[in-house]
Amino acid sequence: MKKGKVFICGAGPGDPKLITLRAMELLKACDVILYDRLVSKEIVDQIPEGAEKVYVGRMVGDPTTHQNRTNELMARYTKKGKQVLRLKGGDPFIFGRGAEEAEYLKEHGTAFEIVPGITSAIAAPAYAGIPLTHRRYSSSIAIVTGHEGAEKDESAVRWERLVGAVDTIVILMGIDQLPQISCALIKAGMKKNTRVAIVVSGTTEKQKIVRGTLVTIGDAAKKADVKPPAVIVVGRVAGLVHLEWFR
Repeated sequence: MKKGKVFICGAGPGDPKLITLRAMELLKACDVILYDRLVSKEIVDQIPEGAEKVYVGRMVGDPTTHQNRTNELMARYTKKGKQVLRLKGGDPFIFGRGAEEAEYLKEHGTAFEIVPGITSAIAAPAYAGIPLTHRRYSSSIAIVTGHEGAEKDESAVRWERLVGAVDTIVILMGIDQLPQISCALIKAGMKKNTRVAIVVSGTTEKQKIVRGTLVTIGDAAKKADVKPPAVIVVGRVAGLVHLEWFR
């Protein structure tokens, strides 16, 4: 029996054309595809009929035991000699639990490969015409999560240290905590009129942009009925509107 292997792979930010050649190659060749909620339907529809596809998507608030099932499935299929594509939205190592899954496979002696993907942290702002770096406005970036596990007693994101340390802050999974994040940044010394942009469903036909400041963005997001997935950009570059190109 041939040895099984797991390919922990990024599917990109939403636009199916942004998936990598390597990821598409694996999609066509693997025996089993375990895919997440943020993998676009257009990509899932390209899974060959002969492959087994298993949805393992997890919503915010779902029990952490959900990850245990995913780990067990990877181990079970590889023991049968299957080639398994673990397909994740974005990039597997950018808040995608890819590292945790790789650690699990390593501990269980299972062969694996990491296949990078285009993260929404970069792609969504680009599709909104927001340059995360700019010679005049931004020479540094921090990518942080706005959602942390329920098992944590306090936030691991040191908002007070980010203020003044970087020019641009990109926040993933932060919509539900947007008011608290804005308050934390203001409390840490960031100016109230600092520009904020939210890119909703970036790189897809549903994309929309909501703009404001640290003071106004919460109400703007509520008025626009913003729902995940969304990427929040904080800093001077969030106020640049002349580069918008995607319609």
